[in-house]
Amino acid sequence: MIDDRHLIFPEPKERYDFDRTIVAFKGQDGEKIVQCAISREALEDHFGGNDKDSLKTFRENREGIEHEARRKYLADRLEPDGSVLIRTGDL
Repeated sequence: MIDDRHLIFPEPKERYDFDRTIVAFKGQDGEKIVQCAISREALEDHFGGNDKDSLKTFRENREGIEHEARRKYLADRLEPDGSVLIRTGDL
């Protein structure tokens, strides 16, 4: 069986979720929308986000963060709801 899944990020519409302290963004695999997020802790620990605006840190490191989301997605390391959450321990 050939795995033809892929994850792209066609719309840069990230948002900060204050309740969950994550930056949420969307990926797409064919017609399927994949909810993705990175924790504030991961931004601070691995992307220089200490005391900085989380959205600004995300935008400055978008390529690397999207790479990590794609890696987790393709490895089937998903949350129970099918989303991808990048935690500091993943990096």
